[in-house]
Amino acid sequence: MSRVAKKPIPLPKGVEFNVSADKVTVKGPKGALSLARPSGVDFKVENGQVQLSAAEAANVPMAGTARAILANMVAGVSEGFSRKLELVGVGFRASMQGKDLNLSLGFSHPVVFTAPEGITLATPSQTEIVVSGADKQQVGEVAAKIRAFRKPEPYKGKGIRYAGEKIIMKEAKKA
Repeated sequence: MSRVAKKPIPLPKGVEFNVSADKVTVKGPKGALSLARPSGVDFKVENGQVQLSAAEAANVPMAGTARAILANMVAGVSEGFSRKLELVGVGFRASMQGKDLNLSLGFSHPVVFTAPEGITLATPSQTEIVVSGADKQQVGEVAAKIRAFRKPEPYKGKGIRYAGEKIIMKEAKKA
């Protein structure tokens, strides 16, 4: 069996784990997340831990995948996930207007981004954006959408980048 699926998922205090016929639901202080129940994977809750097992040998890879997704769901509803973005470039600014993110990225118009349900956007400074929420996949997807407005270019490094991202710079054309 998958080594990933063998490891139990500990449930922190305040987190509820429910399994129904068609979906798995995790509720916690940061919200509630649900997942369509994977076929061929059995769930057992005991002593504050969730143990997954594959019904057949063909379902072993799915058990490992389901365990990883459920562990992220438990971490998301208890602690939450966040992704930090940095704006690099002269005149590049970010500000919040209500629930909308207003970006000034050197275009002739401002770029306005509305956060989907379950995602919180914050701008601690004019050149920083923090995307946070309970769903790890959705946080990463929203951060990627914001980054796509102006990806870092390889000559000067201007654009929106993830915090700590290294941009490989190209050498300028020589005369």
